[in-house]
Amino acid sequence: MELFSMLWTSIIYLIGTGVGLLILFSIFLYLTTKPYPIVKRHKEEETFFDPITKTKIKLPNINEASTLNLSVIVPAYNEEERLPPMLDETLEFLENRIKENSTYKYEIIVVSDGSKDKTVQVAQNYAEKYGSEKLRCLELVENRGKGGAVRLGVQNARGASILFADADGASKFEDLVKLESALKDIIKCDPITEPNLVSAKVGLAIGSRAHLEKESLATRSLFRNILMYGFHFLVWLFTVKGIKDTQCGFKLFTRKAADICFQSLHVNRWAFDVELLYIAQKLNIPIVEIPVRWTEIEGSKVTPIISWIQMGCDLGLIWLKYRIGAWKIKSDKID
Repeated sequence: MELFSMLWTSIIYLIGTGVGLLILFSIFLYLTTKPYPIVKRHKEEETFFDPITKTKIKLPNINEASTLNLSVIVPAYNEEERLPPMLDETLEFLENRIKENSTYKYEIIVVSDGSKDKTVQVAQNYAEKYGSEKLRCLELVENRGKGGAVRLGVQNARGASILFADADGASKFEDLVKLESALKDIIKCDPITEPNLVSAKVGLAIGSRAHLEKESLATRSLFRNILMYGFHFLVWLFTVKGIKDTQCGFKLFTRKAADICFQSLHVNRWAFDVELLYIAQKLNIPIVEIPVRWTEIEGSKVTPIISWIQMGCDLGLIWLKYRIGAWKIKSDKID
């Protein structure tokens, strides 16, 4: 009986200590954290280089009116090998769309996230071929992480719709049609023929690989499957509800939705997708998840164990910082 009493006392003591440490940690976070993200840019990141005119041109701002149907943001870190096939597929699709609809306009913004290889040169070669109105490279001075790179690309986008797509080309680009159709159902106007109306609406259509999960389970190791399920559980527990695949790098926003969501984005690295969707859900922005085709491409920058642990920590911090009010969401632009 005495042993049981001592054990119970120890458990209570440990729980109390844990709660006390969590409270102290929460107070520390609240006092040392800025509620809204502060995004600083180097002077060089306010312009892009036009390889045809050999001049630097000031980048536009998302607060300006849209002038194109679509902006495609491609975050790229050391992607000299995987970027060309992705751009070839993307440009072929978009150029064919122009042949079908001469009023359609697009841009691709390759955001080189502090790349050390020839990523910038690869992007500039395409810009020279297609012109900087269709493709431009935003060269970041230092690595900011995937979320930070996408955010800066979005800030300089001109499209009524804004798609971010991974540089590896794992998603089939022609599945953009599926996302546009789903977005059209949400916002009740057409991204292809009614860009001015689309620009002022709020909605997200996101690609999903959830339908491929059984196939993935069969090819992954047991340990990686455990990590994957653990991550999905933490996403559901702490942040986003009702979305099966938060990490697919193929997401389509209306211009207004992208502006609102990225204004409040704090996470710059792999878990940024989760916070982005968390913000959208908190602001009641409609989200639809659409199955897309996806192929594993060699050369992933995700380190299985380290990246999953980092994302798990980020999820806990997203939940805690919003819970205690250390992070806040800008909502003044929601009608």
